[in-house]
Amino acid sequence: MLRTMVHSGMNALEHELQEVNAAVVRMLSLVREGVQLARRALIDEDAEAGERCIAGDAQVDAAQHELESRCLTIIARRQPAAGDLRFLGAVLQALADIERAGDYAVHVARAGAELAKQPRVKKYLDMNRIMGILDEMLELTMRAMADGDAQTAREARAMDEEIDELYDQIQRELLTYMMADPHTIDRATTLLATARYLERCGDHLENVNEHILFWVTGERI
Repeated sequence: MLRTMVHSGMNALEHELQEVNAAVVRMLSLVREGVQLARRALIDEDAEAGERCIAGDAQVDAAQHELESRCLTIIARRQPAAGDLRFLGAVLQALADIERAGDYAVHVARAGAELAKQPRVKKYLDMNRIMGILDEMLELTMRAMADGDAQTAREARAMDEEIDELYDQIQRELLTYMMADPHTIDRATTLLATARYLERCGDHLENVNEHILFWVTGERI
């Protein structure tokens, strides 16, 4: 929770900051839902889940615009200082990364719909693992944001390293498939792009946790 909110008597600024914090957590939850739906679209070939993921992205975009406007209004009207201003600055920076993470979930859902039309080049074990990590990463990120918890933010941020390792492994495997059988090139290329979307989603969540760490500790990573 925001450090300025520990007092029982909450002034107008503190109340507004608490509302912003809660709204950011809700936005992260929307992205988490999108990632879960994209996972079903890709791994389970669930077309309905993919459509829901794509449709839900509008809510993420709307949340970003609303929060940006709210933060700027608070800065203009309340002229916050010190930690409160750092919080708002961190949120403004994090919003773009949260929105981009949601966009990459949509890209995965669309790729899942395309890949479902053809036989699989390989099992999606590594991609399924990445999407599981992203889900865990989002859960921790939501907790770090809600509680202003630097340690949880560090734990979430560190999870991106395993995603990068799995992405590299997927790249190597798919290149091997393409060299062995040219007929797999189109499908393997789509899979490579999908793996890249997942890797980029992780990168943006890593950035979000760096913004949280800046808010809580004042340190730039």
